[in-house]
Amino acid sequence: MAVLLHRLGHSAYRHRKLVLGIWLVVLAALITCVGVFGGKLDDRFTVPGTESQRALDTLGRTLPEASGVGAAIVFTAPEGHRVTEAPYKAAIAGVEAAAAKAPQVSAVMGPRATGAVSADRTTAIVQVQYSVQRAEVDASSLDAIERTAEAAEQHGLKTFVGGSAFGSNGVHIGPSEIIGVAIALLVLVVTFGSLLAAGMALLPALLGVAVGLAGLLALAPAVSISSTAVTLALMLGLAVGIDYVLFILSRHRQQLARGTDPQESMALANGTAGSAVVFAGSTVIIALAALSVIGIPFLTTMGLGAAGAVLIAVLAAVTLLPAIAGFAGARLTPKPGGKAAQRATDPDGSTGRATLGARWVKAAVAKPLLTVLAVVGILTALALPVADLRLALPDNGSAPVSSTERKAYDVVGDKFGPGFNGPLLVLTETDDGSGARAGAQAAEKLKDLKGVKAVLPPQPTRDPAQSVIQIIPETGPDSARTDRLVHDIRTAAPGIHETTGATVAVTGTTAVNIDVSNRLSDSLLPFVAIVVGLSLILLTMVFRSLVIPFKAAAGFLLSVAASLGTVVALFQWGWLADLFGLAHTGPVVSFLPIILIGVLFGLAMDYEVFLVSGMREEWVHTGEARRSVVDGARHSVRVVTAAALIMFTVFAGFFPLDDALIKPIAFALAVGVAIDAFAVRMTLVPAVLALAGRHAWWLPAWLDRVLPDLDVEGTRLREAPEEAPKEPVRAG
Repeated sequence: MAVLLHRLGHSAYRHRKLVLGIWLVVLAALITCVGVFGGKLDDRFTVPGTESQRALDTLGRTLPEASGVGAAIVFTAPEGHRVTEAPYKAAIAGVEAAAAKAPQVSAVMGPRATGAVSADRTTAIVQVQYSVQRAEVDASSLDAIERTAEAAEQHGLKTFVGGSAFGSNGVHIGPSEIIGVAIALLVLVVTFGSLLAAGMALLPALLGVAVGLAGLLALAPAVSISSTAVTLALMLGLAVGIDYVLFILSRHRQQLARGTDPQESMALANGTAGSAVVFAGSTVIIALAALSVIGIPFLTTMGLGAAGAVLIAVLAAVTLLPAIAGFAGARLTPKPGGKAAQRATDPDGSTGRATLGARWVKAAVAKPLLTVLAVVGILTALALPVADLRLALPDNGSAPVSSTERKAYDVVGDKFGPGFNGPLLVLTETDDGSGARAGAQAAEKLKDLKGVKAVLPPQPTRDPAQSVIQIIPETGPDSARTDRLVHDIRTAAPGIHETTGATVAVTGTTAVNIDVSNRLSDSLLPFVAIVVGLSLILLTMVFRSLVIPFKAAAGFLLSVAASLGTVVALFQWGWLADLFGLAHTGPVVSFLPIILIGVLFGLAMDYEVFLVSGMREEWVHTGEARRSVVDGARHSVRVVTAAALIMFTVFAGFFPLDDALIKPIAFALAVGVAIDAFAVRMTLVPAVLALAGRHAWWLPAWLDRVLPDLDVEGTRLREAPEEAPKEPVRAG
């Protein structure tokens, strides 16, 4: 791998105009595709093969208005009045009639038909139904619904528009993300001590992100891609893109400071640091692509989209960076006498100018057992809340407090009960045409279940053998009791079939979301086993050791557990929720743990490779176990620190977004990176290796012969560097 990347670095450096031109042409072509074809984003959560999804698909054929997305117009009378008064009834009826004429609307049901009037008669609901899914509802149609609702306000009613048709749509890049990139640039300037080098690191990363996002959006007309998938791809592509370029460019500048020819230096950096980048990127890609085995379409596209963004980031680092470095030439060389030059020419710290990171590592190995106990104890304490982890998908109750859908959600929950925000649909079906009779009998049976607040009269479909029953639970859509009610209905289904002759299937948005969460919960432990097993195999091949892989896997699990613990404490328990400005607390987003595991796994392997490879080099060179840990860390700890800070700021920049899916993911990734980089890789790892001593680098001879040598450190390249044609050093 190292030799191949060395050649690639030489070629990209020499043919820099061609390489840059190819990237720009690809970007322009993808942007053109997005502009011409412009597909919509699809935020549906589906689980093929589950009872809820099969029933929903059936309703899509026999009662489309029940299977599509819905909106709700909530009316509240002025203080001291009731919505049942004649002027308000007329105003609501007028809105109901106008809403029926809005584009794409398939059915409108007012309070006279549904009885949706609160017990105190102060609030009423008009339900608007579409026969299509949310991604297919035009913005103009939703605007028309909002305009019809505003007409009632002229008569003194307060109106709020909500329902599943409303919510977050698309990716919104705001000041917080820009600030995150600005802080990343500042970290790069401090790390390199050069504005030119910082810009050179940022440019390939940004161009790679642009190509990755444009490519993902170009697929939207053919593939269902959610707005969350696009945001995750942006977040990951930006974070790893900057980090990967940082690793290679740092090595390049070190070699320039030692007098290496610029072209050869770039090729060597590509062959050594670039090998580690390719390895680290591959682990992230494999972990994210593995999300497709879970069998949930939206999670598959999310994982593959993010994996594609990481792949583009790797390609940009090993091809675009050498090309752009070719334009800068020798100008990237650190100034003689500067700190960057001193660090490069004094790698062993003999002048006593040890960095803060190097001193930190030295302190960690001074009393290794105490360090291990302290770190493990703190991370275990942070992980304790995970025992209470509950998973669910967010609804409009997680929307920003100022949004109309959140106001509608809160009013409905307060006046009608939380279950009205997440009704269940029960599809009954017989072998003959007695759907109405069997549906009525099934409805009577369902009323007796615990947790049911109301059962509405069965509604016929276009198939006379079917009927649809709407059940209002006592609890909200994200409640564990609602989950239990869905389970109880399915448990009672055989008995209902025996007495009524009708098969019973629970569906609707709430049931589908519950099935998604349950599928993800069931997949969590197998996914962890796959990721941990993969890490053991890969690290054993890279470091030719047994201790290092098991130590890395244990550290990774500690990082994940501690990160999830902080997520549970903040987002589920509500600790410090006011300080962080959270509008809603409740169950954790159901796919967050799997996303966190997949992403953090790759990043943990990234930092592990860059830190431990230097230690292994020292061990091979000196044979002194503890000294190799300290001296080996000195070479890379500053770069890893900068990389972790950049990754943290980029992820944290997405936290202020008012998106119930992205906010907890951004928080989990930011905290996870900080914990894994600083507590595990830079503190726990050196301490464990110091405790293990010579045993840390032991591998049975038979296993050493069987395992392939990945040569991530570029040992072969240093032993026999490839000769390449040189060209005169010039700036551009």
